[in-house]
Amino acid sequence: MDTSWLESILDLVTAYALNVIGGIFLLIGGWIVSKWVRRGMRKGLGKTDVDPTLVKFFSNAAGWLVMIFAVLASLELFGIKTTSFIAVLGAAGLAVGLAFQGTLSNFAAGVLLLLFRPFKVGDVVTAAGRTGLVHEIDLFVTKLDTLDNRRLVIPNSKVVGDTIENITHHPVRRVDVKVGTDYGAKLKWVRSVLERAASGVEGRVEEPSPQVFLAELGASSIDWEVRVWCRPDDYFDVREALTEAVKEALDVAGIGIPYPQMDVHLDGSQA
Repeated sequence: MDTSWLESILDLVTAYALNVIGGIFLLIGGWIVSKWVRRGMRKGLGKTDVDPTLVKFFSNAAGWLVMIFAVLASLELFGIKTTSFIAVLGAAGLAVGLAFQGTLSNFAAGVLLLLFRPFKVGDVVTAAGRTGLVHEIDLFVTKLDTLDNRRLVIPNSKVVGDTIENITHHPVRRVDVKVGTDYGAKLKWVRSVLERAASGVEGRVEEPSPQVFLAELGASSIDWEVRVWCRPDDYFDVREALTEAVKEALDVAGIGIPYPQMDVHLDGSQA
């Protein structure tokens, strides 16, 4: 009885069985290593100032990268050449990258925002020409709430590509109020009146101290700037209080606040 065919089948099964078992163990090992990599990166990056969103993204990406290498290695055990497979993946990745160019630019900008942190959730910023309270920083968009309670969703590429002003970054902020006074009022007298008005404003901080600045000699008035400092959360209340204090102090002192005016002279014969 000819049993050569059976021996051939057994040899074939034995050869492929070893490859199958090796591939299975390789995939299991890759899965275990990927979990270790994820856990290690989350633990390591968690001790830094990296945003939790980025920590999760980078750790998951590293885990998937380990699994991809494990899958490619297991395919090699079955005699499948992965060089062409990798080339196809590269070409597909390039096509997808070109198709989602705008999305990828937003993603890259989101990574930069989360890494360098020019602002954080809760800050009041001016970004992409819009001002609002930062509600959320995502990998693709930044969400702002305006002062009149409107939600703005701005692509991160526009945020990074423009000037970013973090209005509440520092613990104190300066409040400026401009006012014009009559030319007939003595400068020292006006300065003392404005300094007393600024010193009595509620909500200002003691340091830096208030400042009264002689700005310029205008066409119709002598222009001053009254400056105090306050916490960013108190800005609008202090600004209103300072404006009211300046007006009342000038009224009590009898110092006028002129308005722009023009004198027209007519020739006698034409009149």
